[in-house]
Amino acid sequence: MHEDTERCVRAVQAKDARFDGWFFTGVVTTGIYCRPSCPAVPPKPQNMRFYPSAAAAQQAGFRACKRCRPDTSPGSPEWNHRADVVGRAMRLVADGVVDREGVPGLATRLGYSTRQIERQLRAELGAGPLALARAQRAQTARLLIETSALPMSDVAFASGFASIRAFNDTIREVFAQTPTELRDRVARGHPAAANGTLSLRLPFRQPFYPDNLFGHLAATAVPGVEEWRDGAYRRTLRLPHGPGVVALKPTPTYVACTLTLTDLRDLTIAISRCRWMLDLDADPEAVDELLSADEVLEPLVRKAPGRRVPRTACGAEFGIRAVLGQQVSTAAARTHAARLVRAHGEPVEDPGGGLTHLFPMPEALVGLDPENLAFPESRRTTLKALVTALASGDLDLSVGADWDEARAKLGELPGIGPWTTETIAMRSLGDPDAFIASDLGIRYAARALELPVTPAALTRRAAAWRPWRSYAVQHLWATGDHAINTIPA
Repeated sequence: MHEDTERCVRAVQAKDARFDGWFFTGVVTTGIYCRPSCPAVPPKPQNMRFYPSAAAAQQAGFRACKRCRPDTSPGSPEWNHRADVVGRAMRLVADGVVDREGVPGLATRLGYSTRQIERQLRAELGAGPLALARAQRAQTARLLIETSALPMSDVAFASGFASIRAFNDTIREVFAQTPTELRDRVARGHPAAANGTLSLRLPFRQPFYPDNLFGHLAATAVPGVEEWRDGAYRRTLRLPHGPGVVALKPTPTYVACTLTLTDLRDLTIAISRCRWMLDLDADPEAVDELLSADEVLEPLVRKAPGRRVPRTACGAEFGIRAVLGQQVSTAAARTHAARLVRAHGEPVEDPGGGLTHLFPMPEALVGLDPENLAFPESRRTTLKALVTALASGDLDLSVGADWDEARAKLGELPGIGPWTTETIAMRSLGDPDAFIASDLGIRYAARALELPVTPAALTRRAAAWRPWRSYAVQHLWATGDHAINTIPA
């Protein structure tokens, strides 16, 4: 979008928050870059320069605006619905792969050379993977500076910087302030959080309808791993440097996020996974506009605009849970998963609630005795085949997975049909166009709305809803009387 100068100028002049994260505006007369909705007086069009990412604006020599804080805007929704290499790369960068494994690690995961990855990212985003990771580190550092009492040296290394000097230089360059000045600017009247616990605000694009999102997560919560407590969805997180616990609470203008981390170096990846799980970088205007064009869906969208797709914090975890949930009720699926967690999950401490375990990794389930599983033999075989494929790396359900390849690999496993494959595609892979035509709730909704009921006919009818069929699924599910559609009292 940043190449459509006229459209970008109109968005900046209108201070249109819908475009926050889609592009960034550099102002040549001030040397700063802003989000489109910046409250300052818009600059003259001839003084505007437009960039596809904060990293590109920083590389062009602009520093972040102190008023609109463009580095905190929602992420571009483009990377959530693209299955090509750039979309996959951006999701992996957000998940911290470059910081942990470097550019070669990113390239290996994507199956390309480092030169190809560099070239494609620069062509679309105006910055390579290192610059994108650097911009992300700067944002993480800013969060730690402003919300914790950590010494600056700890902030530097927790943010992923290799040295104090690189940390200081980057903060001054990006924010035009020293780390100490950043902390002093917000410290007055705002006590810092205890070390290891951070309270953040996760922004999103309006409209935002939280009922089905948090209702689904709460209704399907696995005891010990997830819970609904004090108006918040809480769960354990498996992170690179140790376990974490997050509490997510919806408000009209942001999602309140309280993170308790073993190691603050995991802050960036924890935030990224929470945003992914809640689908916070979606573009609800685009989704609702297309779905509203259908006369059957229009009243549903008008009643609840801004529905999100509930995803998962770990793709492999949800893949296993999807198999456990085959042809059983929500309550039974929770029971099966809870037994697996108690027997094979890693214990954690949760002073603030009732969370007890991390969900077991596939590697921990490879040696599982099928006779200990209280469900049919065919599903035992399916679960065994799935965990073996996940543990060996033959099947990838991470945020950077190739959607078509993952679907093909799933289809090769015994006992995994269209329902399981599309459910995993929607919630593990994050494909916004997954469609579960054979789902019982979808068929009930189709009958009530006088849509075709058979999976083949309904799939043909749903072609008009592409590429947002995952969101259509949420609206169809909402026509039923099920706990997934409402936030618990």
